[in-house]
Amino acid sequence: MIKTNKLFIALAALLLLWQGSVLGQSTIVEKYGKLTIKGNYIFGENGDTVQLRGMSLFWSQWMPQYYNEDCIKWLRDDWKCDIVRAAMGVEADKGGYAVSPEVEKAKAEAVVDAAIKLGIYVIIDYHSHEAHNDPETAKKFFAEMSKKYAAYPNVMYELYNEPLKDAAWKTDIKPYAEGVIRIIRQYDPSNIIIVGTRQWSQLVDEAAQNPIQGTNIAYTLHFYAATHQGTLRTEAKNAMAKGICLIVTEFGDCDASGNSRFDIPHTDIWFKFMDEYKLSWCNWSVADKEETASALQPGASGKGGWKEGQLTESGIYIRNELLKKNTPIFKTLKASGTAAPATDTKKKK
Repeated sequence: MIKTNKLFIALAALLLLWQGSVLGQSTIVEKYGKLTIKGNYIFGENGDTVQLRGMSLFWSQWMPQYYNEDCIKWLRDDWKCDIVRAAMGVEADKGGYAVSPEVEKAKAEAVVDAAIKLGIYVIIDYHSHEAHNDPETAKKFFAEMSKKYAAYPNVMYELYNEPLKDAAWKTDIKPYAEGVIRIIRQYDPSNIIIVGTRQWSQLVDEAAQNPIQGTNIAYTLHFYAATHQGTLRTEAKNAMAKGICLIVTEFGDCDASGNSRFDIPHTDIWFKFMDEYKLSWCNWSVADKEETASALQPGASGKGGWKEGQLTESGIYIRNELLKKNTPIFKTLKASGTAAPATDTKKKK
């Protein structure tokens, strides 16, 4: 009887520990913890295969009104985003970080700080088409970011949004990435780093044939569903067959211009593909610009709180996808008293 009681007490103690570690989780980052990459997949600390889904903000210099905690909280609570992307504009001719480093860096930091406070993941995106032409500026930025955020499991570093078609992987993009990675790893040895690929982050198989050495490195795959279809999915499958991990840090449900045809059928095919291969994604974009890819109607508040009439067709469609796929995950979390229930914005027939 004494042995039985001791066994019961031991089992009860283990159960309490399990409840504290699992049932006590109140945020997505508490649920998954520090992320690691093994082969094609992202894993959480407890061995979960992790697929994150969320939204990308627009170029920071052109849509600064959404770079704040209220907006990020709304995206978490109402849209069920478990990841956001801070797309910090870089090029000087676009008025970005290269000419206003403190201003643009502060916008990115506001989003990162909000994501950390709210317990979701965040991509620090060096939003450039020509980053390899000025690696020292990128190194300076990522040195500061990795020093500041190395201790937080929330953070991922995206080194190069979309290298253009004429940038060579072997001689331009890869050496640039390797140099920036060395800087980041001086301060942050383990958070995920995402490397852009040639031709607007599409030629991922080319990168897979000559990959960067190191741990927790993923590669960027971008698509716009009305333009990029089966050929690009084949490119992605070929790359994954070589053992690399892909993250869709940006995609649109229209054509590659960000405008024109709103294409639900081809985007649905992409959603099925991303779910099959557990590809994390961020949709482009949280913006009120008058174009198809924008989630918001012109004039929508920078603080969130958007009603259905303030969302575009794309915004309604993407939000419903997030609710369908991420709400069950959020329901596994212990209520923290901070999340508002999502409202249904499906169009009534």
